[in-house]
Amino acid sequence: MNRKFGLFLGCALLAATAANAQEDNEAAKSEWRANFRRVALDVSSTSVGNAEEYKNSPNSKLSADGEEVVKGVFDFVLEHETASSRWDNGVYAEYGKTTLKPAEGEKTKTENADKILLSTDYTEKMWKWDEADVGPFASLGYQTEFTENDDAPRTKVVRGKAGVKALNGTYFDEMYAAIVQDWDMTYDEDIQKTAGEVGGRWKYNLRDGVDFKLEGYYRRYFAYSKYNATDFEDELNATARMDVELKNNFKLSPFVQYFRAKARGADKYGDNVLIGLSLGYENIFDL
Repeated sequence: MNRKFGLFLGCALLAATAANAQEDNEAAKSEWRANFRRVALDVSSTSVGNAEEYKNSPNSKLSADGEEVVKGVFDFVLEHETASSRWDNGVYAEYGKTTLKPAEGEKTKTENADKILLSTDYTEKMWKWDEADVGPFASLGYQTEFTENDDAPRTKVVRGKAGVKALNGTYFDEMYAAIVQDWDMTYDEDIQKTAGEVGGRWKYNLRDGVDFKLEGYYRRYFAYSKYNATDFEDELNATARMDVELKNNFKLSPFVQYFRAKARGADKYGDNVLIGLSLGYENIFDL
């Protein structure tokens, strides 16, 4: 069997054991949960009045371009957990635009975020590490976009992962290390790519109603089926957020988001830093 299906088949077989694991452990507690990890609107805005009158002013605050950054985020997971396993089925979507309003000329809009990710993830709990559950995991996902980016084709990637994961820790929701297999269908000819990846979601309670959260991943590719200049060699994606409880699970959160990557055909890294304020909702419902 060729490489592009090998890991995907392994992911599917491991995920399919979720039901069998439950049957083999009838005494185990079984829970279904609807986890709204984050439903949020991220906003940053700069308004400059009469900038054309101050274009020669030494004070840049009066001559700057007006700017608005708006991004919506939807992160939902249907979780099934027993004493011996965890099965997550998730939908993650984000879309954002930056609008520039120069003192002279027409305003322009550019995308700063565009992602849709559908995924299923199964972890077998085999060991304990302090309070955390640890074991092998496998996942399968499909990533695409709402719209194409200028003249570039729409992203279409099937991604399988297999590795080791720790769940339900004191200071983290999950941490993992995995081998990743991508089947990239973005271009006319499919490209298979293999990478190593580490990532997770960490949390720390500063005081009642205030939590610091960090989530992200680092991925390093080491094998490709063919050369494409825009394919990444590695990428880092991280978000740090301070969640302040308002009322009824609504939270106000200043945040910093950082993305850094290097394409195979580029000499230097590209990066993107976004600082803003988010109004979001988080909650878990038992089903």
